[in-house]
Amino acid sequence: MPEVTMSLSDRDATFAIAEDGLLCQSRSADWAGARATQGIAKGKYYYEATVTDEGLCRLGWSTITASRNLGTDKQGFGFGGTGKKAFGGQFENYGLAFGVNDTIGCFIDMDAHQIFFSKNGSRFDKAFDIPTQLHRMPFYPAAVVKNAEMRFNFGAQPFKHPCPGFEAVARCPRDQAGQSAAGSANQKKSPSALILEPSRELATQIYDQLMLFKKYLESDIRIGLFVGGVAAKDQMAELRRGVDIAVGTPGRVDDLVTSGSLDLSRVRFLILDEADGLLAQGHRQLIQKIFNGVPKDLDNGRRLQMIVCSATLHSNDVKALATDLMHFPTWIDLKGKDAVPDTVHQVCVKVNPAQDLASAAKTAGCPERVAMQTDGVHVRDAPNIRTHPESPEALSEKVKKLKPFYLLRVIEALKMDQAIIFCRTKLDCDHVRDFLLAAGGSNALVNAYSCVCLHSDVRDRDGAVKQFKNGEVRFLLCTDVAARGIDVTGLPFVVNYTLPDTPEVYIHRIGRVGRAERMGLAVSLISDVPEKVWYHTCANRDRGCTNSDLTEKGGCTIWYDEPALLRGVQAHVGENVAELTGDFALSTQTLADGKIVYGEKRAAAGVDEYQAHTAQLAPSVVELAQLEVDAQYSFWSLKSRQW
Repeated sequence: MPEVTMSLSDRDATFAIAEDGLLCQSRSADWAGARATQGIAKGKYYYEATVTDEGLCRLGWSTITASRNLGTDKQGFGFGGTGKKAFGGQFENYGLAFGVNDTIGCFIDMDAHQIFFSKNGSRFDKAFDIPTQLHRMPFYPAAVVKNAEMRFNFGAQPFKHPCPGFEAVARCPRDQAGQSAAGSANQKKSPSALILEPSRELATQIYDQLMLFKKYLESDIRIGLFVGGVAAKDQMAELRRGVDIAVGTPGRVDDLVTSGSLDLSRVRFLILDEADGLLAQGHRQLIQKIFNGVPKDLDNGRRLQMIVCSATLHSNDVKALATDLMHFPTWIDLKGKDAVPDTVHQVCVKVNPAQDLASAAKTAGCPERVAMQTDGVHVRDAPNIRTHPESPEALSEKVKKLKPFYLLRVIEALKMDQAIIFCRTKLDCDHVRDFLLAAGGSNALVNAYSCVCLHSDVRDRDGAVKQFKNGEVRFLLCTDVAARGIDVTGLPFVVNYTLPDTPEVYIHRIGRVGRAERMGLAVSLISDVPEKVWYHTCANRDRGCTNSDLTEKGGCTIWYDEPALLRGVQAHVGENVAELTGDFALSTQTLADGKIVYGEKRAAAGVDEYQAHTAQLAPSVVELAQLEVDAQYSFWSLKSRQW
């Protein structure tokens, strides 16, 4: 009979477990939880828990990735001493209240997908039907207590109230047991390190680099890539063969964990790369869910090692994430306060809605037949726009139609052969692409303004990036999220078709140019007036929504004030962004450096400037190097013991 206990590696810090693994308590004023070392994947099983001291407790069953605060999410099912059952944060009357000396029986029928409980041998009716999406996941005995104590019996000792038809958890054969949170034969196939990335492209880039590093290691480190766009069954097969380091996006990683294919119980290193991007995509809950499934305290007394990387390290969201998930984190800032590198020049072009559309098209050299399809925000405002041409709605719609002509003028004036054009939404990307292709000809590959889009709705995103990098198209239109991880050597230009809503994202965008001592120019198109834009808060997000009321009236639009955003950017970086006027040509008055070639390396910096720069970075580099040594030592120590 396998020994089943409460898990030392799958518990909250204040959940104490006695040497026998069965007597458990917490004297904290907060809830503390834990799971057992063995789960149930098939069959009908039972365990008992006796309350041995006053306090609050809740016990039942949960998946390996559920919150340890049992019953507060949709992967854990609990029954509490107040006589209530708990699931998904909902507490409902069930059975009878219980307290000291009461013995609670916990039943699970994985064949009928049902859970129920008993008190002192009196069995209650069914408490829960297990949702369909959880049918393939193993369930573990689980408990959460507050200033209370309980003793568990998984069947190694005779039950006080045996139940015919249900077997003891401890007697579960291997083919019906879930992978243990403390260790199992299959555990050697599960990863020791998990790296989460905000996009498929960035995950692939990290995977490729790890594969390069792997060539210089004596041991065979198994590295797996788990992202969307690839058949899940192939990734499941790879996990069955075994993976040491898993790199993936939150959605696919969660799918694999939920299906039971990816076991997180052996993860010792958790890395959140581009954390600001992960949060911007709304992955906070997924990150928490994955984090909950990773052991925090290891059997050897060490803690989970966690790294959070971000280009916007000082953002409030990243700080809050680190505070919630990390244990006394060490902050390493290699960049300091956000600043624009001296290899990046910034200019802006003001879009004036007073300009006539026909003259704007003519100045841009654009055929009259070519017009920009707008985002449809003002469809319901059309009558008001016709009768009140100076209304905010009319000026906003005018800006939407003028901006593409300004974009053409900027492209021609600055002789842009290659540029990334950032748009605020996927819809904007698609519309700007259609406009550029219409303005430049019919065939995208020989088009004067050849371009491709990169956003989550584009199926062949890898192909789009490859076309751009190989010079097959001149322009890459993308959203902020999709562009993360893209590195184009010698990229000369970045265009903000619409300013981002935070200075941190602006810094991240324009950082695509000016790398490796090559000069780059960032151009921002700024509306002179606030523009009404989509800001979807509805369940459909941007798919089929036509509610153009403002968000304060229950709709899905906001007023987007680019002049105010520009002022925020300038205050953040501590410098003004020069404005291009007239024919939009650069001049020595516009840029202090005078005449330069964007995309080419700048003249060598002076010795004094170089030494000052290296002296400023030296302490951080030394600290980072020592942390790298410590991390490598810890990694190989674990490997020598467990792999």
